[in-house]
Amino acid sequence: MKGKLILENGMSFDGKIFGHFGETTGEIVFTTGMTGYQEVLTDPSLYGKIVVMTYPMVGNYGLNLEDMESDKIHLKGFIIKEDAKLPNNFRCEMTLEGFLSQYNVVGFKGVDTRELTKIIRDKGSMKAIITDKELTHKELKERFDNFSYENAVEQVSRKGIIEIGGNGLKIGVLDLGVKRSTLDLLEKMGFAVSVFPYNTSSNELLRHSLDGLIISSGPGDPNEMKEIIKEVKGTLSNVPMLGISLGAQIMNLALGGSVTKMKNGHRGVNHPVEDLNRKKIYITDQNHGYSIENLGGASETTHMNLNDKTIEGFRCDSLAAMGVQFMPDLSGEDLNNVFTDFMAVIEKGIVEKNNDKECEKKEAHLN
Repeated sequence: MKGKLILENGMSFDGKIFGHFGETTGEIVFTTGMTGYQEVLTDPSLYGKIVVMTYPMVGNYGLNLEDMESDKIHLKGFIIKEDAKLPNNFRCEMTLEGFLSQYNVVGFKGVDTRELTKIIRDKGSMKAIITDKELTHKELKERFDNFSYENAVEQVSRKGIIEIGGNGLKIGVLDLGVKRSTLDLLEKMGFAVSVFPYNTSSNELLRHSLDGLIISSGPGDPNEMKEIIKEVKGTLSNVPMLGISLGAQIMNLALGGSVTKMKNGHRGVNHPVEDLNRKKIYITDQNHGYSIENLGGASETTHMNLNDKTIEGFRCDSLAAMGVQFMPDLSGEDLNNVFTDFMAVIEKGIVEKNNDKECEKKEAHLN
């Protein structure tokens, strides 16, 4: 079906609608990964987005139900230059077009995605519409004005507490849009994992006597999430904490720092990041549209993006808190050290707490 992509700045592109035939409005962004399109499609962090894939052919190895990052597609639209009609992989269960159709997501193809990416790079992310209709300026304005993805975290978070994993350290995950791969890795590492809804209070979190708390990745503007920031702030001094992507931004705001919207964001699997403590450079998977501008509290920078020099990681030793903007679970084995570093922080806190208890017992005995 013939269709059009219309950007908020007035530019328009002809192409073909595939997957689900309909109209959709969202914020248009691009991602630079050559592979991983299934993970992109099902990542809750992309709720409300129309995603442009820079790599020209997408769908080469098909899709399957095992590699999904959540139970459905969260983005509003998916733009590619060309789709593979005959995917070839022994794990393939369906084509890209079939996958989009199954989850009622509008696809758009036949457009020069490199040109489109350059426009977004130079002008910044903006609202966009994919449609098969001829819309007037008034109709376009109404659609753009009516589009909003407020309360995005509420749309992607679990509604109740879920228990996962083994008998190791008791780790809580505040679900702002956590990916399945994150939970899989925590389970693989032997943690006893409890996943909490986004609106869980600090009192409720502390009632579970957690050894550590992870604030997950997710969609939306962290500056608007006042209640989540308040509850995280109330938890910070009581339990070791790790923030990932949106979670790191929320933590930094809770510490008194600042977070600003980026022109393009970091989305893709090829973002170079330097670990300032280990003096190593990693190629990371990222998916965020906000940068940590100024650190809060007594935090120090631990990771830096080599492309634009933005902060990619921080830690606040006095509060046993740390955060990273990249996805440590999808950035290769080397970056599992984010989780092992977090384990070390937790175990250090447990030792110190036990020592304090011993001191209290001795003092009580002497008195």
